[in-house]
Amino acid sequence: MTVKSSISLADEQHAFAKTLVDAGRFPSVSAVLQQGVELLRQQMESEALERAALAEVLKQRRAGKFVSANEMDDRIAAMLARKRQAHAVQD
Repeated sequence: MTVKSSISLADEQHAFAKTLVDAGRFPSVSAVLQQGVELLRQQMESEALERAALAEVLKQRRAGKFVSANEMDDRIAAMLARKRQAHAVQD
């Protein structure tokens, strides 16, 4: 089902939509706007899924083991030493 709706566009927006229609990419300005709304809906859904996934990752990380700043510094120093040795880099 389609619903008729009255909208207002800025001159630049209308001109852009009209160039897409004139180029044959869309059959009408309405089709351009429908595509734009659909893309916005998809983007918003995607962002919501990403936020939910990030919230789950953070939840899992909070439930896991934490290391102190000193331990992390030691781990990073050890990793750098291994990389330097593997690539024959002098300090």
